[in-house]
Amino acid sequence: MSALKAKKPSIVEPGHSKGLLFGKPGAGKTWFSLQFPAPYFIDTEGGAHLGQYMKRLEAVKGAYLGPEDGACDFDTVVNEIKLLATDKHPYKTLVIDSISKIYQVAIANEAERLGNKDAFGASKKPAIAQMRRLINAITRLDMNVWFIAHEVSEWGGTGADRKEIGKAPDAWDKLQYELDLALRIEHVSRGLRIATVTKSRLSGFPEFDRIVLQEGESDTGYAEFAKRYGRDYIEAAPKPVALASPDQVKEIEKLIAALKLEDGEVDKILARGNADSIADLSLEHAEKMVSWLKGKVS
Repeated sequence: MSALKAKKPSIVEPGHSKGLLFGKPGAGKTWFSLQFPAPYFIDTEGGAHLGQYMKRLEAVKGAYLGPEDGACDFDTVVNEIKLLATDKHPYKTLVIDSISKIYQVAIANEAERLGNKDAFGASKKPAIAQMRRLINAITRLDMNVWFIAHEVSEWGGTGADRKEIGKAPDAWDKLQYELDLALRIEHVSRGLRIATVTKSRLSGFPEFDRIVLQEGESDTGYAEFAKRYGRDYIEAAPKPVALASPDQVKEIEKLIAALKLEDGEVDKILARGNADSIADLSLEHAEKMVSWLKGKVS
């Protein structure tokens, strides 16, 4: 019998949407994200303290976590996402506004710690590791997710031929590859805001396509997005992830000790389950891990 592990192709339901919004200040990124159902809003910049955003959050039955609550701390944010993934709650959309701030704060803190030893991008390494943890956490989160980022110039060419070739999100450069969609938000003129698709894996959102978010006094963005993506998927109630039982955790720890696995091997196993620790494994991944470890023992 063949040892190949690939499966036959099958159609998979899209589930909740996960994407990135970026653009200039005031373009309408935050307002668009708050049109999504029941948002759990992680505000790293404190901008959503303003009255219109708080009223909007209240109207859509959202919740707010600001800088004073730990929104600029990766450990706090990842822990909140784990709770959102495993607990029963009324929220359907996670918004992190902005991912630029929390990422740059982590880099700045490490640069200060390293001092004159900061060389060859050393100060970015912890922030990138934290971003990977964050991505692992949202992978199993059954909610819509919007990362909101600042906008920076993208450059191409070298020497005298170097020139600006476009705009890009001010965030970890691999973030877009981990998501299904990236939209650049622009405030074109009074009463007109649009979103341009800059990266997409979704057939309903071809690259370079445009969505009108606001026309006159009407916010049209969410209705158009929901029509393209599927309103039933976006507005579906999240399903909590069942975590490994205490008995499973003990059994896995016992098997790892018996096999004398090194930390690097254990980390690879945990990465497959998008978990930071054995206790973070889902019930399903814990069952698979027990079977795999027992196989190695035998």
